[in-house]
Amino acid sequence: MKIAMVSAHASPLGQDLDPHVTGLAAALCRHGHDVTVYHRRDDPDLPDRVRAAHGYDVVHVPAGPPTRLDDDHALPHMGDFASFLLREWAGSQPDGVHGHRWMSGLVSVLGGRRVRVPVVQTFHSLAGSGNHRGPVERGKIEALVAKEAAHVLATSSSEAFALTAAGVDRRKISVVTSGVDLDAFTPDGPLAHRDQKYRVVVAGSLPSHENIDAMFTALSRVDGAELVITGLPGDSPATAELRARAEKIGVAPRVVLVGSVAHEAVPALLRSADAVVCAPAHEPSGAVALEAMACGVPVLATAAGELADVVVDGVTGLLVTPDDSDGLARALHRLLLDDTLRQEFSMASLDRIDARYSWNQVAREVLRVYERAGVSSAKTTELSVDPVL
Repeated sequence: MKIAMVSAHASPLGQDLDPHVTGLAAALCRHGHDVTVYHRRDDPDLPDRVRAAHGYDVVHVPAGPPTRLDDDHALPHMGDFASFLLREWAGSQPDGVHGHRWMSGLVSVLGGRRVRVPVVQTFHSLAGSGNHRGPVERGKIEALVAKEAAHVLATSSSEAFALTAAGVDRRKISVVTSGVDLDAFTPDGPLAHRDQKYRVVVAGSLPSHENIDAMFTALSRVDGAELVITGLPGDSPATAELRARAEKIGVAPRVVLVGSVAHEAVPALLRSADAVVCAPAHEPSGAVALEAMACGVPVLATAAGELADVVVDGVTGLLVTPDDSDGLARALHRLLLDDTLRQEFSMASLDRIDARYSWNQVAREVLRVYERAGVSSAKTTELSVDPVL
C-alpha cells in the first residue's frame, strides 16, 4: 500500500517532530507499506526529499516562505501545497492519503478529490472543543474536511462524540489513540540526575495557572519534592510569571525550569520522576502520558481528550476533572507519599502499554481503517495537475 501522509503543521524531522506522525509512519513501513510524509518547507536549508532512518520518505513542500509560520499565516499557502502534491502525484499517485491536523486535512481532501483516492483524516484536536486557537476559518474547514474524508480517525472517545455531535456520520468515525516508541521509552535505561527525594515532571503543554498553583501547593506539603517543568524558555514572560507564582507559594527553590528537551533525552527525564503530571490547558494529547507509562512512571492527568482514554483511574494512575485544581493538589500529594500505590500503578501501566499502545499495534488498527475507507493498491486513475485553488 502506498500512503501519502500530509503533516503541514509539524515536521517529522528535527526538534519539533510530531511523534504521532513519525511513530505511525515508521510502523507502517515495518508492516511493508510505502509511506511518504509531506511537510511545508519551513527552513531554506532543508533538502527537497530525504529518507528517514525508519524507512519513510519526507518531502519538504515549497508553499510560502521557507520559515516557520503560525496557522494564520500558513493557511493562505495551502493551495500551493495542494498544487504541489498534484504535480508530485502526476507521476505516481498514492493509494490513499492520510491528513494530520486541520490544515493538512484541507490539503488532503483537495488533493484526494482530484486524484480520486480515499482520504483518512486525523484532527488530533477540534476548534469546537473549547481550546480553539488559530484562524477563525478553522471550524468551517474542519467541518468540510470531515464531510469530504472517507473516514475520520478520532484520537479519543470525546473527540469521536464531538464529531458525531457536529453531524459527522458515526459509521465513518473510528477511535485509534496515539502509540509510543517501546524501543526508546522503557523502564530500564539511564535516569536524569536529581538531588531531591521526590521528583514530579510536567512535560508537553503547560497546565492552567490554577493547576500550576495546585501543584506548587502539593509540593509545599511534601518535604524533599521538586517539580521539573519543560518547554519554557528562560527569558519568556510566561517563565517570569511562573517563577513569581512559585515564589508566592514558597516553593521557588524546588521548581526547576529546564526549557526545551531534546526528544532523545525525554526517556531519561521521565524515568527520573516519581510521577508525571499531564494537565494541559490546551489540546489534551495522550502522548506524554503514554511515554511516562511506558517508562513505568505513574501519571496524574486531567480527564480530558485522549488522557481520559489512556489513563485508567485508580489502576495505571489518577484522573481528576480539568477544573478541579484542589483535587489535583490532593491527588499529587497522595501519589508522592504512597510508595506502594506508585509501584502498583507502574506495573499496571507497563502491562497496559504492552497490550495496547505499541506503534505496531496502532498501525494494525490504522490499516484496518484504511481498508474500511477503501484504500486499495490497485488504482490507475489518471490525474489532472491543474492548480486546485
